[in-house]
Amino acid sequence: MALADAEAALGQLAAVGGLLPNPELLVRPYLLREAVSSTRIEGTRTTIGEVLDVDAAGTTPGADVEEVVNYVEAMRWGAGRLGELPISSRLLREIHERLMAGVRGRELAPGEFRTTQNWIGPPGSTIESAPFVPPPPPELPELLSDWERFANEEPELPLLVQDALLHAQFETIHPFLDGNGRLGRLLLIFFLVARGRLPAPLLYLSSHLERNRGAYYGALQTLRESGDALPWIDLFLSSVGIEATDAVGRARRIIELRDRYLEVAASLGTANALALVDLICENPVVTTRSIENHLGVTRPTALRLLRRMEERGVLSERETGARGQRRYVADDLRALVIGREKA
Repeated sequence: MALADAEAALGQLAAVGGLLPNPELLVRPYLLREAVSSTRIEGTRTTIGEVLDVDAAGTTPGADVEEVVNYVEAMRWGAGRLGELPISSRLLREIHERLMAGVRGRELAPGEFRTTQNWIGPPGSTIESAPFVPPPPPELPELLSDWERFANEEPELPLLVQDALLHAQFETIHPFLDGNGRLGRLLLIFFLVARGRLPAPLLYLSSHLERNRGAYYGALQTLRESGDALPWIDLFLSSVGIEATDAVGRARRIIELRDRYLEVAASLGTANALALVDLICENPVVTTRSIENHLGVTRPTALRLLRRMEERGVLSERETGARGQRRYVADDLRALVIGREKA
């Protein structure tokens, strides 16, 4: 029943995603939800709203926001490599290098498989007391070869079950010194895109895993200790069903809002107004600076566009930052992107 529900929800999301006028353009809100939740599991404290504001202002992001930005860029970059590389150890290293660039763990050999023993446990734990000790480095080549083979074969297992087992296998191998959790959750979505089950990374499973963090870690540990994969598979399928259904609703609402914004933009009679709608769909928080940079227009033109879109109810003007920088927000879209977060 859980598998059937998850498959049905995923199929609906894929169908709606196929209707998006530009999946690559509109996928960023989905990637942000996934990235923020996945990095929160690892201890960051940023929110989607904070990431949107920093991006719009063009300011230097803090450490937590930078981890989210890296996650989004690593997913996008990896998806672009799929036409050149299969899911492989090489691709893992390349994605990991981008995921860890300039953030916590950057000193721990980004893009390189570990050559020393690591262990997983609470602060202060040792290799003797840690709840989980991954395989020693000499075993990694054979284990990763098996993982790569499983990722690219067509097993008799349902694809979603294969995806769940790939994640558990990767997290158990723990091939990098840091960033294994983030990369492993990124791969959950990446695999579905690579296999053609999603037209773009439109699923944010980490939202559900974050809310059920204890069950998530417990299920993976149960599999390692006893070989019982059912608790993890059940949790994963539940995550797919719940979050895919949520993503379908958001996709439909995004399409509705974009159509409304385009009608307003068309009434202004300029190509810049239409281009501004695409920019708003990527980030519902915009500034004169972000419009200048993305549309290649002058500051007076950017300001005129913002004010005309504000007059027609698409944007509302707000003040933020120590220097009183003005920002303009598409409130309906921002609320949709943020969801349960506090704005």
